[in-house]
Amino acid sequence: MEEPFIACDNLVKIYKIANLETVALQGLDLVVVPGELMGIVGPSGSGKSTLMNILGGLDRPSAGRVWVDGQDLLKMSNADLNRYRRSKVGFVWQQVSRNLVPYLTAQENVELPMTLAGSGGKKRQRVGELLEAVDLAERRHHRLAQMSGGEQQRVAIAVALANDPKLLLADEPTGEVDSATALAIYDTFKRLNREYGLTTLIVSHDPGIARHVNRVVAIQDGKMATETVRQSVANGEAEGELEEEEDIFHELVVLDSAGRLRVPKEYLEQFGIKGRVMLDLVEDGILISPVPESVQARASEHYVSEMVSEAEGQRWRGLRALALLRSAGERVTDLASRLRERKGRR
Repeated sequence: MEEPFIACDNLVKIYKIANLETVALQGLDLVVVPGELMGIVGPSGSGKSTLMNILGGLDRPSAGRVWVDGQDLLKMSNADLNRYRRSKVGFVWQQVSRNLVPYLTAQENVELPMTLAGSGGKKRQRVGELLEAVDLAERRHHRLAQMSGGEQQRVAIAVALANDPKLLLADEPTGEVDSATALAIYDTFKRLNREYGLTTLIVSHDPGIARHVNRVVAIQDGKMATETVRQSVANGEAEGELEEEEDIFHELVVLDSAGRLRVPKEYLEQFGIKGRVMLDLVEDGILISPVPESVQARASEHYVSEMVSEAEGQRWRGLRALALLRSAGERVTDLASRLRERKGRR
């Protein structure tokens, strides 16, 4: 089995603001192989961006373990994390202002991280190669105001690759462009992934991202919920004609290390499943089915009986404690009365 490039084990992240705690990640497990092109989707607040920040060395988890390219990010000092961000990771953000300097040309923007890293004389050659790779060689001397939104994002991708990283993290790179421009950006990611063997993770709200990546992971409530894998299958054409490939998508429910899985809400609603289910071993696997009404009623009665018994037990213990307190109070009152009588005799 291929050694994973990214491995997250039971990752937890808790943000604290004053006395309020927000759990962004709660026991997330993730494995990414070298050179994989993967999408990460999920509703706002599900933990997608938090995961990207941790993988990029911008934040530290509260608990769990995370390795990238054989390095344990939790054991790194702040100085080591700075070196990791500069040499191992490239970032592409949704907002252009986070990616590029507006008064510099495309070429100067790509040169800037190389200059800061102290790159040598091959800087111009590297810049030319990167701008060629994103199909912007002819726009190298243009400033941002002279380029479209899609061109600006492609310059941002070139900037992210300036120091030859092994990991590319893109947070909503198509969030502010139209569908045609988004397609061009996805094509750029796919081409760079093939040519450079670059491990690439793209966070997106785009429901069609599965058509542009190898695998899509859905995060919900800080955990992996589902995984969609794309499989290319050749169409059966007539003899002598070229076979065309058709993409088939398999959506898999993730089973975590504790044996828990998240059943899609629409499935639960369709079969009226609430609270409890029946599990049966069948020839091909495990069958999950709704609990019959008679069994459900008995289970509910037993549950109510347990609650009543517990409440009665608590009530009895409370009455006994009250009786003991009253008895102790009476003894204290009696003792105080005797002391007063003795003082009176003296």
